[in-house]
Amino acid sequence: MTKGAVHKFAPLAGPAAWNTILGPHPAAQPLITASTADIVIIGAGFAGLSAARRVKQLQPNTSVVVLDALRLGEGSAGRNSGFMIDLPHDLASDDYAGAGDDRALIDLNRHAITFAGDAVEEYGIDPNFFDRAGKVNGAASAKAQSHNESYAQHLLSLGEASEALDRHQMQDLTGSPHYGSGLYTPGTVMLQPAGYIHGLAKGLRAQGVMIHENSPVTALHRQGTAWQVTTSQGSISAGQVILTVNGHLESFGFERGKLMQVFLYAVMTPELDPATLARLGGQSRWGVTPSDPMGTTVRRIDTGQGGNRIITRTCATLNPNRLVTQPNIDRAVKVMKRKFDQRFPQLAGLKMEHAWAGHLCLTRNGVSVMRQLDDGLYSGCVQNGLGTTRGTLTGIGAAELACGETSAITRHFGVEQPPKKLPPQPFQQIGANALLRYREWRAKAE
Repeated sequence: MTKGAVHKFAPLAGPAAWNTILGPHPAAQPLITASTADIVIIGAGFAGLSAARRVKQLQPNTSVVVLDALRLGEGSAGRNSGFMIDLPHDLASDDYAGAGDDRALIDLNRHAITFAGDAVEEYGIDPNFFDRAGKVNGAASAKAQSHNESYAQHLLSLGEASEALDRHQMQDLTGSPHYGSGLYTPGTVMLQPAGYIHGLAKGLRAQGVMIHENSPVTALHRQGTAWQVTTSQGSISAGQVILTVNGHLESFGFERGKLMQVFLYAVMTPELDPATLARLGGQSRWGVTPSDPMGTTVRRIDTGQGGNRIITRTCATLNPNRLVTQPNIDRAVKVMKRKFDQRFPQLAGLKMEHAWAGHLCLTRNGVSVMRQLDDGLYSGCVQNGLGTTRGTLTGIGAAELACGETSAITRHFGVEQPPKKLPPQPFQQIGANALLRYREWRAKAE
């Protein structure tokens, strides 16, 4: 690649609720001048900020600039469910068990969690935003229970602990009579994802990293030995560029026709008053993922994370043009309200305060794109629905490549196969959405 315009992408639908509930943030500082840096990182989410931190660890005197098209926490970092998962979590499977070397993936995931936990301590990030609480796979049917039992056996074969929860334990935890059983695993960190991202950015700025929000990149081209990065209001010249834009890698001209642009939907309650909390019961913080990967994720948070609220996430659509329509949102909200009422009949009819779509990117063969793309150009992209953990890993790995370092991370991603080509349109969109709708139906109560 010597020259290329960057295709504009559609705005995400709905508010980034995790960011909204944090309250106001300092004014943005977009890039409005022509400047230079040693390394420019495009994207200020989990991958981009992890890459910036890793560069500073390896080369403290290197000048680093991070650009993002949005405000911090307004992209995927404010739209995911906040699960930083250590164990196998293959969304294409029936019970999350992966098809590859799960032992190696667990070790890498825990490396990412340690990296993030060290940042929390080093930068003084609010520990409420990084809660080592573990998570539960909830089961509402006999089939789901069998998925959990299968997954528990898989974990046992890997030497990993889990704990089976019965109906009463699940209700004591969640306040919900919906779940017949659950499988608790202790290693997941429950994030306030936008809060963590803001804390990470604050710590990096204190180390001299420049972070420019509201600075969408419009062009990227090679000029001599440097890369010229043009934004809507300014430009910057750098010897090296790291792309940490997940599915928007296509917008920069890479892996076109190979990335599945998928959207998940979520709603969040208003802050629950004391009377509502009394009716709800249960504990103040927990996270339940469905035993069937296409089921419904539910999470409860408290005042330390942005208020006493419940988040519900379900429904998925493939939108190749990354444009979510109002009918997509309307249908998802309707489904999630029904799912919420099923789980919490004591709160049935409660009106949601926020509804939004979150963007994730998958490949047919489950690989990421963490590699060198060109001279001085690196990618830490494509998280396959595991943005908090996989994003952290691919960001670290891309930074290590840029700094000439090798590690278990660079070796792991370096031997992955390229993404497989997707079927042509309109067959891709029609077929994928039919499959997603079928798997959603099959998950039913989960």
